[in-house]
Amino acid sequence: MGSEEGVEERVYTINLSKVVLAPDNRRSKRAINMIREFATRHMKSEEVIIDEELNELVWARGIRSPPRKIRVIISKDASGVVRVKPYKQEGDAGKNVEEGSKEKGSSTTDEKSSKTEG
Repeated sequence: MGSEEGVEERVYTINLSKVVLAPDNRRSKRAINMIREFATRHMKSEEVIIDEELNELVWARGIRSPPRKIRVIISKDASGVVRVKPYKQEGDAGKNVEEGSKEKGSSTTDEKSSKTEG
């Protein structure tokens, strides 16, 4: 999609910290509206489509505690439709984080077993 002509893509980090000014039972709704307003302002188009995955990411911790900031890719096609998707880093970066946490877990069990033996 990024290689098509007329498609403009940008990566943004959207600050959602002002969402706490909303009542706690409306915060995730307000966060979605803030993302929509941000995309409208920066891409200069009224037609904004928020990806389902991004919506689930905002609502993952419930209505009362959405994330304070969120990294997104905003793309605008030739017809002026703006799509907002969550930003995903390259596949290698995510794998390294998982491997690191597994190694930490295994090293702590090794330390415990060596302490009990000696």
